[in-house]
Amino acid sequence: MSLRDSGESAETTADGVAGDRAGRRRDLWAAACGALLVAAAVVVGRAIEQSDGSLHLGWPPLYAWWSPHVGPGTPAALAVAIAVIAYGPPLAARVPWRVLVPAAWATAMAWTWSLALIDGWHRGIARRLTTKYEYLQVIDRFDDIGAALRDFTHHILLGSPDHWPPHIAGHPPAATLTFVVLDRIGLGGGGWAGVWCITVGSSAVAAVLVGARALADERLARRATPFLVLAPGAVWVGASADGYFAGVAGWAVALLAVTRARRRTPTAPTAAFTLASGLLFGLTGYLSYGLTLFAVIAAGVVVVGHWGRGGGDRGGGGFGKRWFVLLVPLLAGTAVVPLAFTLVGFNWWEAYHLLVERYYQGAGGIRPYWYFIWANPACTVLVVGLATVAGLGRVLGSVPAAVRRLRNGQPTAADRLAALTVAALLTVAVADLSGMSKAETERIWLPFALWLLPATALLPLRDHRVWLAAQAVLALLINHLLHTGW
Repeated sequence: MSLRDSGESAETTADGVAGDRAGRRRDLWAAACGALLVAAAVVVGRAIEQSDGSLHLGWPPLYAWWSPHVGPGTPAALAVAIAVIAYGPPLAARVPWRVLVPAAWATAMAWTWSLALIDGWHRGIARRLTTKYEYLQVIDRFDDIGAALRDFTHHILLGSPDHWPPHIAGHPPAATLTFVVLDRIGLGGGGWAGVWCITVGSSAVAAVLVGARALADERLARRATPFLVLAPGAVWVGASADGYFAGVAGWAVALLAVTRARRRTPTAPTAAFTLASGLLFGLTGYLSYGLTLFAVIAAGVVVVGHWGRGGGDRGGGGFGKRWFVLLVPLLAGTAVVPLAFTLVGFNWWEAYHLLVERYYQGAGGIRPYWYFIWANPACTVLVVGLATVAGLGRVLGSVPAAVRRLRNGQPTAADRLAALTVAALLTVAVADLSGMSKAETERIWLPFALWLLPATALLPLRDHRVWLAAQAVLALLINHLLHTGW
């Protein structure tokens, strides 16, 4: 047996990361089921679209059009993919952690930029956020920010005077204000908006790494690193505002994970991290209404962090003190952004209910729920890739044993990682069942989907390069064969 095989066997014993033949067959079956789901969504979706056009999609289940092409980003995308496949796994295992996290962010940016530039600078980046649906169309209507916020809800419904374009109406105003602020500081226009979204969106890779290390362990976070870097979802990070949202939400979760994983008595730095996490959670809810579902993932982080201490602090009232010190700054931070917008005059609940009404006026509500209830998950398969589907198969298969270990007070690092991805799966399920995400979930669910990717850490090391190749090929095919919207 080689040293590599011995290491893998040791990992199997310690963390339940199976590398046996049966486990690998199950990986292939899980990936095959994911591929079949996508194929069914394509075939059925095209039949529906040709029949009555009710999906309003050029290439269902994606918001995209068939358009085979190459571009200036093609050589760079191939180079990044080959480099990550060849050198990613060993480097992720050896590079010092303080170097690995920024390096992963930088490589994810390179991957995202190269994919976006397959469509060229203008079509792939600079024009993305300037179309009639997008935020930059209304910059001049925010000359008086206070007045615009107070009047925001009066322009959501389709029948209202000067109703907002789809993305402005479909999101709380913090999303639009981001691009207003960029314009005010001299970074106006679609190019700078695209740079912002790619930069912040790519940072979600670093955030997930930090969160996975805090809640599980460093070794599993390292194993997941190349898969996070080479995620097919980078196709939609560059350049859509949902990539930016994913970055903000990702750091909110990561900072909370760091504070929950600390085993010692809370300190001022811990409280500061918790306060920062709360601030980002509050901002997240004002970037997108649907991202309030991150409360599910946040709850998962709290529970998993508690497991990390072997069931919690049981002695002397330290547990109560810890909860108090962590909960107060978290809630205080979360309240800041909602309070600020409310004081200015924006009513989040009123805006949300008006958006629901607009949705069923025809801005999405006419799309058939019965199709998207299962086609949306097919979109998610395309975002996270077949390697993640295989990893999720391992996660779900490990649940019974993980529950037994939890009852015995001995959850492993792999159990905690699995619990984190299950929380993300539950979030996606709730979003799906709500019916408020019919189509376009390849970008809308990006913030949730990125927290599914750590499941790849449970795949056998010997298979990593094959699965990474599958991830890269999927992203390259999507970006070269389709013109993706938004």
